[in-house]
Amino acid sequence: MTRAPEYVAPEYVTYAHMDELHELQVPRSEARGELNFILISHVKELLFRAVIDDLDTARRALARDDVAGTCLALARATRTQRVLVACWESMNGMSVDEFVAFREVLNDASGTQSFAYRALEFVMGNRPRRQVEAAMRDGHAMLRAELLEPSLYDAVLQHLARQGFSVPIECLEKPSAQQHEADPLVEDVWLEIYRHPDRHPDAHRLAEALLEVAYQFSHWRATHLLVVERMLGGKSGTAGTDGAPWLRAINEHRFFPELWTFRTRL
Repeated sequence: MTRAPEYVAPEYVTYAHMDELHELQVPRSEARGELNFILISHVKELLFRAVIDDLDTARRALARDDVAGTCLALARATRTQRVLVACWESMNGMSVDEFVAFREVLNDASGTQSFAYRALEFVMGNRPRRQVEAAMRDGHAMLRAELLEPSLYDAVLQHLARQGFSVPIECLEKPSAQQHEADPLVEDVWLEIYRHPDRHPDAHRLAEALLEVAYQFSHWRATHLLVVERMLGGKSGTAGTDGAPWLRAINEHRFFPELWTFRTRL
């Protein structure tokens, strides 16, 4: 009997470790929807990493006052964010009874425990003290490294200050791990840029690119809320979260706050 030749993985598989990737999904139940849940969760984690990489590229371009390079990286991040929003459509295809069939095997697992998601929030500037302290105490190395860097919004304000805009010194000299607090003087800076976009074309272009990143993040949160309400109704979330009420609360948060609030005055 002729022996079948040994399988030799093609270069695509070996380069990207695709065989290993497909071994990572290990459902704990026989429920039909659990494999899809794990697969989409993995996809989202990888997309978080892609957005973080682009936002870090944007931040480093800002340090060189390279607005064109910054906006290019932000545009890439925005495209990936749209894919992240679309991931909820796959989750949304699961009926509530399909989800309930395997929900108990999640135990205390929750998306709030994702270090990549938390790193993305830190990169964009949401650095609440309690979460920062927890990350510095026993968080993932990615989180501790990120907190040593200025957030993307900190880098934006530093860039604007170098261009001659009157950014408050308190915003420029705060520790990197400290969260930016909304400041009416920063509102004044954005107001000047939008009242005279012809005088400040680079700053205006940067602001629009930033706002699209913030908008897409809020879009992702809002879609997450709708999916959770569809799946859980008023139930508590996993890992002790409050489910939909908690998501409604964080939906009120806006990245780059003065970019939203100055519009009332324009």
